Amino acid sequence: MKQPNFIVVLVDDLRCDEFGAGGHPYMKTPHIDRLAEEGALFERAFHTTPICSPNRASIMTGQYASRHGIIDNVARDAMSHRLANYHGELQKLGYETAHIGKWHMGNDGKPRPGYDHWISFDGHGRIENPKLNINGAYEQRSGYITDLLNGFAIEFLERRRSKPFALFLAHKAVHPDAFQAADGTLDMANQGGYLPAERHRDLYKGSVFPRLPNMLPAAQVVKQKPVWAEPFQLRQSEKARVLLESIHAGTQEEIRLRAAMMASVDEGVGMLLEALERKGELERTLIVFLGDNGYFFGEHGLGPERRFAYEAGIRSPFAVRFPPLVKAGANRRELVICQDIAPTLVELAGGKPGAQIQGASLVPLLAGRKPRAWRKSFLIEYWAEQALPWLVGMTYKAVRTERYKYIHWVNRGRSGELDELYDLDQDPWELKNRISSAAHARVRARLRRELQRLVPEALDL
Repeated sequence: MKQPNFIVVLVDDLRCDEFGAGGHPYMKTPHIDRLAEEGALFERAFHTTPICSPNRASIMTGQYASRHGIIDNVARDAMSHRLANYHGELQKLGYETAHIGKWHMGNDGKPRPGYDHWISFDGHGRIENPKLNINGAYEQRSGYITDLLNGFAIEFLERRRSKPFALFLAHKAVHPDAFQAADGTLDMANQGGYLPAERHRDLYKGSVFPRLPNMLPAAQVVKQKPVWAEPFQLRQSEKARVLLESIHAGTQEEIRLRAAMMASVDEGVGMLLEALERKGELERTLIVFLGDNGYFFGEHGLGPERRFAYEAGIRSPFAVRFPPLVKAGANRRELVICQDIAPTLVELAGGKPGAQIQGASLVPLLAGRKPRAWRKSFLIEYWAEQALPWLVGMTYKAVRTERYKYIHWVNRGRSGELDELYDLDQDPWELKNRISSAAHARVRARLRRELQRLVPEALDL
């Protein structure tokens, strides 16, 4: 098989159910749905540090945040120029590589190693009339950011080339306009909110996202999750209120605005498919569609606190289309993590994933097989940071297996009394914390041992 082309489409803050094939009740995403219908939909794909910068670095490196060192949204600019990025390996294997869109591992939008073509912006950028860094030079552009990025992606695809290509298209959508300082703090007075393209502003007016069983008021949440008592109290401050109101947090309007922002993302996926068909490259191009972290619509009393290990925070949309390998309409239930992308692409390009990569190649799963040694558990890790001032000391380490989840709050509680344990088969909405259940004592002990194994393994030497 000739070396395939690669396109990775990454959407900022997208929940696993925020597209049609993912189960959204009213959002229309026919082109993204086509990827799932003509490829594989991974129903249990996860982020291991569910915030922007660390998880993007995990996608690029195939490593846990413990290893690559981008552990939060602090501007580690120099460090992000030195990541063991899989695009550098693809270049060595003869690929023309491009990054188009949000980088946000370090706040500067300047070109990183590993790319022949570069278009990005500083920090979170701006939704309208952004200032872009195009191959090293900053240029002011007019227009809507998603439309601009879609256009740049099509321009890249339509170039004449003798090499295979690898395009990483990282949308700013569905993230609201925001300003984040180099120390990771958000400017509470400079939050612009969600902004769909003008043509989509009223697309879902009046639509209603149904209330889920775990969309609960804070007073009820803390009965099972006592660690949240202090954050919920601190969230009553004026600074917190300004931020939450700017994005309509926890309301139907927030969900509608995000859905409307996805309309232009879906249009772009359609444009990619059309351009590939026009050039006769569609069948030899592997396309991956995913998000960089989840989001809460009120589950467990949460909203933009997407950093936490509950399912809506850690699960990712994950669809892969590649007809030479992937049977159309495949649904996979294995535990997949974002670190699996790097070794998959390197292997399909004809290379051998390096020893520094901690993910596992998805090639057997894409081909319809299940390796005997496929993972039965994975680590979720988060380090307390300053972006949201009501989240103080909320560092955790968690393990998720096929059935259970155990969350250990590193600096909260003396003896793990604030920890959380969920039986996801019996309690998929994570409503009943079993940490003190005598019936779950053996499960609790086993998961603690598994966490003790996974934490040093993530650091690795």
